Amino acid sequence: MGCYRAPVLIGAHVRAGKGLVPALERGADIGAEVVQIFTQSPRTWKPSQYGDQVLAGYRAAQADHPSIVATFCHATYLINLATPDPELAAKSRACLGANLATARGLGASGLVLHIGSHRGSGFESALPKVTEALLGALDVCSSTSVDPDGSCPILLENAAGAGDTVGRSFDELSRVIDAAGADERLGVCLDTQHLWASGTAFGTVEEADRVVAAVDASVGLGRLKCLHLNDSKVPFGANRDRHENIGDGAIGPDALAALLGHPRLDTVPAVLEVPGGGDGPRGVDVARARDVWLQGVELRA
Repeated sequence: MGCYRAPVLIGAHVRAGKGLVPALERGADIGAEVVQIFTQSPRTWKPSQYGDQVLAGYRAAQADHPSIVATFCHATYLINLATPDPELAAKSRACLGANLATARGLGASGLVLHIGSHRGSGFESALPKVTEALLGALDVCSSTSVDPDGSCPILLENAAGAGDTVGRSFDELSRVIDAAGADERLGVCLDTQHLWASGTAFGTVEEADRVVAAVDASVGLGRLKCLHLNDSKVPFGANRDRHENIGDGAIGPDALAALLGHPRLDTVPAVLEVPGGGDGPRGVDVARARDVWLQGVELRA
């Protein structure tokens, strides 16, 4: 008889809406237990301005919600901490600071970040700029926000491998964290589609075990705070960031189950970032994700 395993928390990226609080009900309506939101438009530089009352209202609504237990935020896609362009670097640092301040103000469990591209300047050249920007944002927000202990970390997301992106391997993510002094306010978000597209196999129990062991040996599983559970529109090793609904893509539920069912990932929320019917995850997508986890548990029974 196997040991009881508490179900993985399944989440979904949802629209925040005016005042942010509607995100909680949007998540609850599709059966999610965790939500992820943007703190501003993902494709514009101008940050959304939320007053202290709005942020406090969200924290209270989250704390009292009967089914949504955590919120993650995703930083805008325009941020590029690795760029050699001084103007873009300055805008990126300012935008990261604004995104982190909002995430901490609403009590988020983490701010997911794409590190960016070094645009041909090389990883070694970009590394000091990346760590300086990360630590700068963390230090400023820790001294001024409602989250001085850093319980809302910046979560570095693995990249799909396109262009000169930073973070396309566990080794690169580990080197960024090490260069930042292994700061405890830095964590990791692991995206299944990016992992697949970057050429890392996890379609069998043995392959999934190797992936989890590699994460632990590099960044450490203690820093893994959330998963992005996505199928892929593109084939293995395509190095492109293209998400698909679970069961409709090139990865498929069997491979996702092999990874999601790993017992050392049971405490890590799995957040869907799939297109659904065109407006993001639906109830059927959340239900499929739960089925994938159950399938993964059975693989290891």
